[in-house]
Amino acid sequence: MKLKKTIQFKIAGISKQVLGVWTRGALVASLLLSVTYAQALAPVNLGSTADFAILAGAEISNVPTSAVTGDVGLSPAAGSYISGFGLTEVSGTIYTADATGPAGSVTSAAMLTAAKGDLTIAYNDAKGREPIPEGAFLDTMAGEIGGLTLGPGLYKFTGTLSITGSYLTLEGSSTDVWIFQIAENLVVADAIHVILAGGALPANIFWQVGTSATLGSTSVFKGTILADQSISLSTGATLDGRALARIAAVTIETSTITAPGFVYVAVDDDNEIVPGAYTLSQNFPNPFNPSTMISYKLPSSSHVTLTIMDVLGQELAVLVNDTQSAGSHQIEWDAGNFASGIYFYRLQAGSFASVKQMILIK
Repeated sequence: MKLKKTIQFKIAGISKQVLGVWTRGALVASLLLSVTYAQALAPVNLGSTADFAILAGAEISNVPTSAVTGDVGLSPAAGSYISGFGLTEVSGTIYTADATGPAGSVTSAAMLTAAKGDLTIAYNDAKGREPIPEGAFLDTMAGEIGGLTLGPGLYKFTGTLSITGSYLTLEGSSTDVWIFQIAENLVVADAIHVILAGGALPANIFWQVGTSATLGSTSVFKGTILADQSISLSTGATLDGRALARIAAVTIETSTITAPGFVYVAVDDDNEIVPGAYTLSQNFPNPFNPSTMISYKLPSSSHVTLTIMDVLGQELAVLVNDTQSAGSHQIEWDAGNFASGIYFYRLQAGSFASVKQMILIK
């Protein structure tokens, strides 16, 4: 153990001047070695934003044809500022703050306000994570990380972060976490790929961007982008993650965005698989008459509330209000006494919250 601490200390203490004369291979080795002994990071809690592939404040625009897997939401701007989406381009729900959204969208101002609040919390969490990066974790290669292989850890860039010239590889296990704190812009060049190795997952990669993020044409990017201002995907760009912009716009052009799926990482004493994160599934069947099943998963014992709401956000029923153990749970809602229409169900478990839509047709 003493030897490990000595190795970590020596690498973390390397100055920028010394790094400047290292070969790229030596730098890669130092980064991978140093993070081997770094303190493990917990994922950023995205709260109710976890279901969104796109969430923005001012505008969401699309040049067809794109493929978005996950929900799309815009607030506080009016729904009319969502443009360019065909009826089959979003595998999820388009949520708007008013009734001016595109065909098929759902008005849910209260839910979107909560989601934008959770986005701010997640953004500030990623921005404020400690320990404060130093040595090889601070301004790596002066903010140009194309061609490198980076192990898990907390990386800080005091200006713009660029990924150009060559692919970036993130290497680690399915439980490892990467958090990139970027003071200014994130710029990914055309045709650049972020490659995951060793079992690393997009769900555990977070890019906190102080200004705006731009993904170049045909680039392939991994992880959740939490931008203060805007996010832009150029023609043919692919994002395995989420585009979450606090204030300004998200723009895409024949792009593919896939919100990370659910991850299992543990087995309990009864050899049952335990979820690695909270998740709320789409009810089944949907549309339904008169009953439907709602399923969700908990990574640990949590106090759970599951409520039914109308389109105005008014609570109509409480299905669960109790402490439940880790694992998979399912509950039936019998809507025999309710009128046909659109309803929402909301899961609150610890600090996690998620809302989904369902349709009752009689």
